[in-house]
Amino acid sequence: MDVQIQQSRRLPDFLQSVNLKYVKLGYHYLMTYLLTLCLIPLMAVILVEAAQMNPEDVRQLWLHLQYNLVSVIICSAFLVFGTTVYIMTRPRPVYLVDYACYRPPSHLQVKYHQFMEHSRLTGDFDDSSLEFQRKILERSGLGEETYVPEAMHFIPPRPTMAAARDEAEQVMFGALDKLFLNTSVKPKDIGILVVNCSLFNPTPSLSAMIVNKYKLRGNIRSFNLGGMGCSAGVIAVDLAKDLLQVHRNTYAVVVSTENITQNWYFGNKKSMLIPNCLFRVGGAAILLSNKSVDKRRAKYKLVHVVRTHRGADDKAFRCVYQEQDGDGKVGVSLSKDLMAIAGGALKTNITTLGPLVLPISEQLLFFATLVAKKLSNAKVKPYIPDFKLAFDHFCIHAGGRAVIDELEKNLQLLPVHVEASRMALHRFGNTSSSSIWYELAYIEAKGRMRKGNRVWQIAFGSGFKCNSAVWQALQNLKPSPNGPWEDCIDKYPCKIVT
Repeated sequence: MDVQIQQSRRLPDFLQSVNLKYVKLGYHYLMTYLLTLCLIPLMAVILVEAAQMNPEDVRQLWLHLQYNLVSVIICSAFLVFGTTVYIMTRPRPVYLVDYACYRPPSHLQVKYHQFMEHSRLTGDFDDSSLEFQRKILERSGLGEETYVPEAMHFIPPRPTMAAARDEAEQVMFGALDKLFLNTSVKPKDIGILVVNCSLFNPTPSLSAMIVNKYKLRGNIRSFNLGGMGCSAGVIAVDLAKDLLQVHRNTYAVVVSTENITQNWYFGNKKSMLIPNCLFRVGGAAILLSNKSVDKRRAKYKLVHVVRTHRGADDKAFRCVYQEQDGDGKVGVSLSKDLMAIAGGALKTNITTLGPLVLPISEQLLFFATLVAKKLSNAKVKPYIPDFKLAFDHFCIHAGGRAVIDELEKNLQLLPVHVEASRMALHRFGNTSSSSIWYELAYIEAKGRMRKGNRVWQIAFGSGFKCNSAVWQALQNLKPSPNGPWEDCIDKYPCKIVT
């Protein structure tokens, strides 16, 4: 990413001093509560004037209103009409009642040596490709307990359609069973279903498989999103949110997953081998509601969704691209320009998101820097807004260690802010669009989520897309039963070998 903050060599102590930190914090509080500070004297003056009124002043005011009865009625009518229009047209709040992440059985775990031995025994990879995969795996940030599908544990692997369906059913139904159990919601009560899976889109669709399994009602609004990459989970939430604005008093279920069985690459093109080393089995099911009664038990309220699409640019469009190699073997190719393109998409996304979430103090600093840069010929260092003032927790898509490293550096985050992303990558690997939910579950399992906390979920995907979702916690949260971190949270954070 092209924006980097470099520390001045002349004033290192001043830039890192505690005093400067407190000055900035004081400025932030001053600008945030400036309107309140201005209104307090005004309210005080009004109260003093009201206290000095005698009964005769009150009687004169009443008589004045009586003589202007028509004006009072007209003003009241406009007030009632305006209030009614606002209530009828305002966006309905969308609540996240609960969510569940799939935890595969332990026999599907794959250690480094198992991965390399199976890759060697398939006979599809030459020595150069095997060595390349070994290096990628060691630097990936993945641990020794990630999961690959059943079909990949056989020698030779069995990437059949039936095996791919089995993987999809195990992940989706496993997550949904937990969700329905934890929320006590009946499948028949679901009015909207959105499923996203990028690379596996059979007929009937994955959404139809869920309808059939749980015997969902005949008038359900079901959608199946394909080919939209690792950021499709936020897109699915956005679609469900829009549908909940139209259909009153209903539940929406979002299922985010990826299917590996038929998308393992068995060739020797380096750019297409990387997904083999990073992607692992995982999925999540999310229950959303627009029912006011669910506010009491809901975990979060959806605040914002911001979507950025760079598909009009050819390089961005092809940077994550499914294709055949020279030998006709299908895989997903990752461009060497991927990080630069992701940086551009991120910049566009946070430029849109910033005014919605940043305190006025940060917005003024950013605007002042921008104006100074436009008016002055001198080089003005761009001001990077402090998103730590807007969010308490960050769920950065666990696409790989390099992605997390770059966002930590460019957004000036602390290690604790990216801890959930690093640990989810280490424990579960890149689970594609569901990774942000494993990260949210980690924060809850650590007992860090408090009422009023804001969470920023940010994901990148093919196309190229960068999408953000902002949630606000409605209560002090504990992890739901049978969570993905239930029996291992005490082992984290762990030290990751670089």
